[in-house]
Amino acid sequence: MIHIIAGGKKHASWLKEACDEYEKRLRKPWNIEWQFVDEEKLPERVAKLKPDDYMILLDERGEIWDSPQLSQKLKTPLESGKNVVLVIGGAFGHFPPEMTARANAVWSLSKLVLPHQICRLIVTEQTYRAQEIAHGGKYHHA
Repeated sequence: MIHIIAGGKKHASWLKEACDEYEKRLRKPWNIEWQFVDEEKLPERVAKLKPDDYMILLDERGEIWDSPQLSQKLKTPLESGKNVVLVIGGAFGHFPPEMTARANAVWSLSKLVLPHQICRLIVTEQTYRAQEIAHGGKYHHA
């Protein structure tokens, strides 16, 4: 399963509708479980992760991956039975050093700074795309 810990409030109604479109297409172990926490409580929540959870922080200073690279980054830990945890910051988006040190990878969606609500939609769509790439589906046209 892919756990997404997002700083901030639950999805706005327009965002929930858009994310739901992709989430309904996801199949185990690619399915998503959301947890929303106050941005200042993200470090506390991350500290509760299991040592073998594969954690990816979303941060503008991370690596930019194409969709096949993301698919591989998600597929490898999922195939070895690990939970994947994606962490999306809140409105201020920067993570403390202890969270960055704990991360297995740091992923940037773009060199642009994006609102965290938009990041949620992109992550949901890209998770679906990654699943389709991993399973040879027709959704990804590259």
